[in-house]
Amino acid sequence: MQYSTEELMIVAASKQLKNEEVVFVGTGLPMLACLVAKATHAPNLYMLFESGIIDPKPVHLPKGVGDFKLLKGATKSTSLNYVLSLLQGGFIDVGFLGAAEVDQYGNINTTFIGGTYENPKLRLPGSGGANDIASNAKRTLVIMPHQKRKFKKNLSYLTTPGHLQGGESRYEAGLKGGGPSRIITDKAILDFEPTSKKMRVNALHPGVTIEEVQELTEFELVIPADIPTTLTPTDTELTLIRNIDKEGVYINKK
Repeated sequence: MQYSTEELMIVAASKQLKNEEVVFVGTGLPMLACLVAKATHAPNLYMLFESGIIDPKPVHLPKGVGDFKLLKGATKSTSLNYVLSLLQGGFIDVGFLGAAEVDQYGNINTTFIGGTYENPKLRLPGSGGANDIASNAKRTLVIMPHQKRKFKKNLSYLTTPGHLQGGESRYEAGLKGGGPSRIITDKAILDFEPTSKKMRVNALHPGVTIEEVQELTEFELVIPADIPTTLTPTDTELTLIRNIDKEGVYINKK
């Protein structure tokens, strides 16, 4: 069965989630990855959303975290303040985000691109809850396309902290969460070298070369001697994704 790049990313991201973890979920592919994980190896994964919805079982995939479709089967519907208090209290294992730009330390921009804050070339949605999530979750996952204009040496704006300037700078800044642990793209899975906190290639997707990944990245990646290849999505996983997103909200149908 043929698969799209989005489906490849969803399956790879789902495997980063563990059973009984509590995940603060962003809109889009993070939502699909969590639902796939719950339907396969992590049935007791708990999903929280910025809108205050906790652990839903949607029949129709919502278009955002505030979509009423997300209320279906929810354990609880509460408030923004309540779920952010869980973050600040240290109860969230994983924050799951997207990004417009990311740098070598996993810092994220979702505010503007080009120009200045007052007069940008492109205004983006901003932080929403992303800064709170990445500052407080025990670890953060990011899912995004691998493009040179997105993997930047210098961000247009630092919206959401990663490992800041690398090394111990995140700890020294007093941030409670562990920071980004994986960046899942359509080319590779990336992690961070433990001491410098610079972005490192963790695995390549089938048919992708390390030269291709580096060419699509403005900064120098840490490249280990041995790089595994991710598994291709199985027919069972693809059928599951297409049943979850049967209306094609986030993935293109074949």
